[in-house]
Amino acid sequence: MFEGNQVSQLEPYGGDYFSFVIIGIALSDYFTISTNTFANEIRTSQVVGTLESLLVTPTSIITILLSSYVYKLFSTSFRIFFYILVGIYLFDMSIQSVNIIALSLAFLLTLLPFFGIGLVSAAFIIVFKQGNPIGGLMIMSSGLLGGVMYPVTVLPGWLKPFSVILPITHGLEAIRQILLNGAGIIDVHNQLLFLAILSIVSLATGFVSIYYGLKVAKNEGSLLHY
Repeated sequence: MFEGNQVSQLEPYGGDYFSFVIIGIALSDYFTISTNTFANEIRTSQVVGTLESLLVTPTSIITILLSSYVYKLFSTSFRIFFYILVGIYLFDMSIQSVNIIALSLAFLLTLLPFFGIGLVSAAFIIVFKQGNPIGGLMIMSSGLLGGVMYPVTVLPGWLKPFSVILPITHGLEAIRQILLNGAGIIDVHNQLLFLAILSIVSLATGFVSIYYGLKVAKNEGSLLHY
């Protein structure tokens, strides 16, 4: 559909839609697992009946949740690496000289806000023993408004303020500029600063939520309920 066409909204990303969208798909995989893994792990432990057994061990709840996250993070990274290789060698995806430090920092700061949101989702499961509306809402809004499949510049004016507050919007912008335009830390410092602020707020909220959720469940004696 886009081959041979000049789309002005894609010019800041080199004009190639395939390169634009494959980065969006890759990063959306990461934010999906970061948002859902913790809640899914807690819910599975509730249903199977192992949650209380895990919590009485000396291991902290954060360590337990991270253990379930690491494998999915690595398996997703392997899949994304495959995506990029296919894009480069079969579909002429153009990657500029990459600043590894800038890319690593942008990736980490994009992941951390969703890590915090995932902890909030897990706390919701602990307290309410229900589905995960927080994760679902974040995934839906990020997919529609975060620039995954299309630039946020094509959104109606009244939706753009909602796009601006989403971490994936700034993460994708930074990572695309680094990969497709060879940008460095200075070039994407505004996006990195915003992501750093979101990371601090999100992680603080996540840690407080998970420990408060456990406290509520223990006081109510509902850890074994599902």
